[in-house]
Amino acid sequence: MKKTIVPLVTVILLISGCNDQQKTIQSLQTQIDSLQRQIETSYKPGFGEFMSSIQVHHEKLWFAGINQNWKLAGFEIGEIKESLDDIQTYCTDRPERKSISIINGPIDSISKAIAQKDVALFKNNFITLTNSCNSCHRATEHEFNVIKIPATPPFSNQEFIPAAGNK
Repeated sequence: MKKTIVPLVTVILLISGCNDQQKTIQSLQTQIDSLQRQIETSYKPGFGEFMSSIQVHHEKLWFAGINQNWKLAGFEIGEIKESLDDIQTYCTDRPERKSISIINGPIDSISKAIAQKDVALFKNNFITLTNSCNSCHRATEHEFNVIKIPATPPFSNQEFIPAAGNK
C-alpha cells in the first residue's frame, strides 16, 4: 500500500504543478495580448507633426544664431536632429524618410558654425540648410511646402538675445 501511495502523490503533485504552470502561461499571454493592443492604439506622431516641430526649431535656430545666442542655437539644432531621428524611428512607412539624409551635411555645417560662434558662417550654412529642406521637399513631391529664412520670431514670449555672459 505504501508503494502505491507514493507514486500516486507524485502524480497528483505533477498534475497540480502542470495546472499551475498552464494558468501562469495563460495569465502571461493575456498580459501580452493587452500590451499589444495598447501599443497598436497608442498615439504616434505622424510625419507632418515631426516636420511642424522641425519648422519651429528652424525658426528659433535662426533667431538664436543671428543674435549670437549660441547656447540656444546649439539646443535648437539638437532638437532638429532629435526630430529627424524620431522620423526614422516612428515613420518607417513613409517613403519620404529616405530623403532626409539630404540635410545631414547642412546640419553638421550649422553645428560647426555654432561651435565656432561664427555668425557669418552660421548665416551661410543656415541658407544652405533652408535650401536643402526645399530640395528634399521637391524630391518627395512636397514642393508646395517652401521654407524660407524667417522674418519675425515665432514666439513673442521668448528672448533670443542672450543674457549677459550667456553666449
